[in-house]
Amino acid sequence: MKRLSVPAIALVLLAAGCTKNSTSATGNPTVSLQPVFTAALSPANEVPPIVGAEASGTGTATITFDVTKDAAGNITTSTATFVVNLSGFPAGTPINIAHIHPGAAGTNGSVLVSTTLAAGQVVLTNGSGSFTRAVSVDPAAAQNIINNPAGFYFNVHSTLNPGGVARGQLVKQ
Repeated sequence: MKRLSVPAIALVLLAAGCTKNSTSATGNPTVSLQPVFTAALSPANEVPPIVGAEASGTGTATITFDVTKDAAGNITTSTATFVVNLSGFPAGTPINIAHIHPGAAGTNGSVLVSTTLAAGQVVLTNGSGSFTRAVSVDPAAAQNIINNPAGFYFNVHSTLNPGGVARGQLVKQ
C-alpha cells in the first residue's frame, strides 16, 4: 500500500502544476480561461427576417475567448477568435462585416465586438465559405458576454443586406 501512495502523491503534484495559473508582473496570481460560444446563423433570425435570394443561407460561428483574470476574479485582458462557416447563399455573395451585438432574440443592438472583417475580404464564391479572425476585446465587454451569452448575438452582413444577412444568439459550450 505504501508503494501506491508515493506515485499517487506525485500524480497529484503533477496535476496541480499543470493549471493555467501564473503570477503577473506585479506578483499577483492570474488565471487564464478559454470559454467557447457558438451561434447558429440564419437569415430568419435577423430583425426583420431576410427575404429574397440570400434567405436560403445558413452558418455557424464558434467564438473562443481567451481571458486572463487577476486574483480577485476580474478579467484583465481578453481576445476572441471567430471561426465562421457559411453555406447556401447565392454564388458570389460578399460578406462585408461581422460582429457581436448586445440584444436578446428579436431585438437589434449596436456593434460591441467587431471581427474587423473588411468589405470584399470574404466572397462566398460558390455560395459557401469561411473565415477566421482574432481580435482584442474590452475586458468589461468580455465579462458581460460570459455572464449572459443569450443577451448577445453574432451576425454577418452582405452587400445586399447591409443591416445583417444571418444572425444567431450566443450559446455557451
